[in-house]
Amino acid sequence: ILVLFRNRKDTAVSFFHFHNNVPSVPSYSSWDEFFSEFMNGKVGWGSYFDHAVTWNKHTEDENAMIIIYEDLKENLTASVKQIAEFFGFSPTAEQIQSIADRATFQAVKDKAQETHGAVGSVLFRKGVVGDWKKLFTEAQNQEMDAKFKVWLEGTKLGAKLKYDVYCKA
Repeated sequence: ILVLFRNRKDTAVSFFHFHNNVPSVPSYSSWDEFFSEFMNGKVGWGSYFDHAVTWNKHTEDENAMIIIYEDLKENLTASVKQIAEFFGFSPTAEQIQSIADRATFQAVKDKAQETHGAVGSVLFRKGVVGDWKKLFTEAQNQEMDAKFKVWLEGTKLGAKLKYDVYCKA
């Protein structure tokens, strides 16, 4: 099983835009309204934190690999190699590079309509790390930080998410 996590602040912002751009999904009148619902796990597909805590229990499972979106953005080629090896493949350097070239955010976004239909343009909006800083208020930032400490600080998944790198203002 390959599980992808993204830092929860950028996840919240991305999910806010998703909710407001897909007609079949409930929309929110404001970021503040969405943030409150997100923090309480009352958004489509439930609580980010419940999901993270559940997967934290499987960080050492040999049949599960947890990858972090920010790691993909930082070094896609190395991540492609790790994923291939996890699934038992031994691609050449050229094959790894070819896959990485076709798996960049922009390359995936460019093919989104073809691969994901009408929802493709909503699924692949910006792909930017740190975009949360444009929407979060200081109070929201502190609330999210406090919730992270309660739910994930000191866990293997919490360390893997590199909260201090990607989620500090």
